[in-house]
Amino acid sequence: MRALLGVLGIAAVVLALVYFTMPADRLPLPDVLGHDPSLHVTHVKHGIAALVVGLGCLFLAWRQSPS
Repeated sequence: MRALLGVLGIAAVVLALVYFTMPADRLPLPDVLGHDPSLHVTHVKHGIAALVVGLGCLFLAWRQSPS
């Protein structure tokens, strides 16, 4: 469980970086991440949410007892 939470946490933090750095018309996986060809701004709220989830997963992974 600890490893799974760690991997999910790292993936969510990377996703947050993608949301913070790429405009909406350049996002990969167009149907999943909110690709909109008319928008040239970043998804700040999505980035914050992904960052909070990622840090939460990493915190829970850190707090888990080693198995």
